[in-house]
Amino acid sequence: MHLQKPHRILFSLRPFLSSTLKPNPNPNPIPSSPFSSSSSIPTPNSNFSPNDFSLISNLFTNPSISPGSSLHTQLTLTGIKPTSPLLCAVFDDFASSPKLLHSLYLWAENQPGFKPDSTLFGSVIKSLTNNREFHSAWSIVLNQIDRDHGDDEKLVNIGTFAIMFQRYARAGMPKEAIRTFEFVKDKKSIMNSVSEMRFFEKLVSALCSDGYCTEASEYFLRTKETDPGWVPSVRVYNVMLNGWFRARKFKHAERLWEEMKNENVRPSAVTYDTLVKLYCQMGCVEKALKMIGEMTKEGIEPNTTVYNPIIDALAGAGRFEEALGIMERFHVLQIGSDLSTYNSLVKGFCKARDLEGVKKILKNMIESGHDPDRLTYHLVLKMLCLEEKLELAVQVSKQMRHKGHGMNLATSTMLTHLLCKMNKLEDAFAEFEDMIRRGLIPQYLTFQKLNVELMKQGMTEMAQKLCQLMSSVPHSTNLPSTYGEVRDDANARKKPINQKAKACSDC
Repeated sequence: MHLQKPHRILFSLRPFLSSTLKPNPNPNPIPSSPFSSSSSIPTPNSNFSPNDFSLISNLFTNPSISPGSSLHTQLTLTGIKPTSPLLCAVFDDFASSPKLLHSLYLWAENQPGFKPDSTLFGSVIKSLTNNREFHSAWSIVLNQIDRDHGDDEKLVNIGTFAIMFQRYARAGMPKEAIRTFEFVKDKKSIMNSVSEMRFFEKLVSALCSDGYCTEASEYFLRTKETDPGWVPSVRVYNVMLNGWFRARKFKHAERLWEEMKNENVRPSAVTYDTLVKLYCQMGCVEKALKMIGEMTKEGIEPNTTVYNPIIDALAGAGRFEEALGIMERFHVLQIGSDLSTYNSLVKGFCKARDLEGVKKILKNMIESGHDPDRLTYHLVLKMLCLEEKLELAVQVSKQMRHKGHGMNLATSTMLTHLLCKMNKLEDAFAEFEDMIRRGLIPQYLTFQKLNVELMKQGMTEMAQKLCQLMSSVPHSTNLPSTYGEVRDDANARKKPINQKAKACSDC
């Protein structure tokens, strides 16, 4: 009696998850061998000699050759005439060998006729700063500043120092990034009135991207106090707004927005996009909708990117009629819904365990020309497992593989547990085995559940094979309840919930 309903559901979903899409001709591409050479020999069409590239590669992989005079001597003996394209290719291929690359560049600088271009110079700075060789990077930059003159291409520009901003911030050195800006902004050979603001934007962007919003904000305020005539661009505000949003410091973002209005800074589409996301994350959908109204008054037409967070927030809160109402606006305004729009609705209906709603959205999605992607399948499969719709869950998992969308650890685990619960032990074992084949490490709890059930049913041979599989991969033997104190876990979960509740109460 209970098996008929899943059959009807399967029949309803099959047209949308099976027959409408053509199979991926190569759903499981063969990965490159881990034993293949890391160096790729350039094609004959490269604008340098592949033989020269091979000679340098051989020197770099020779353990008896070290950076400095040893490498310089061997490079000279090869008779190679270095060029920027040749060195760029070497830098691309040996990015994890900064000292050898630095040594190669220093050798090339002393060769007759060698003249680096801006691409190579950027590669040198990236290589050194990526590996925190900041002292060496500064040495090259300062030497090059002295050489840059006349009408020749200047290799040191604001892009050079933008690289250093990013790497300093990534290395946890925001003060050094700011000091770099202070050093460069007075260099008239590099800066002008137009580029200084762009340069400041790059500094703020680098700091905020790596979570140093406080340092960026403090320097921003200090600059305004030092120079009352300084007018920051709207992009500076946008970058800082986005930084506070990503850091989930919503009150700081709101204060910055108020400051923008007080300073009569005209917001851009990016400003409103960030604010809409901000209010949706806070659970203040009404404020997000108000931003849409202000945006329209400013003469900026909202697009799908702006509306999607609102649909996601409404659907996540179970406010489906309002979310679908926003979708109707798309048709009136002739804005096309995208895959993200539909996935937000699928996610909301899956969260509400509303299978009929999911089917309707999937139908609309495909009729609108959007194929379900990996996320769509994962959302649907998770819901089916929670609802214990085994037959349909298995069908969807097969369809995922058929389309080349691999299951992740969470969905594979849920399906395995459901198969165990429904006493489909051979299928559960096959799913467990497939997880390991795909490079996923099953949870110890999954192993234990399956092993216990196999032993109960007297399937000892399969249980032994299961143990061998599990012992072949690194794993923890802890169960979820023993990972930490339950009290601490509960408090850890309560904290973000309380923060969100407080944010909503302030709306």
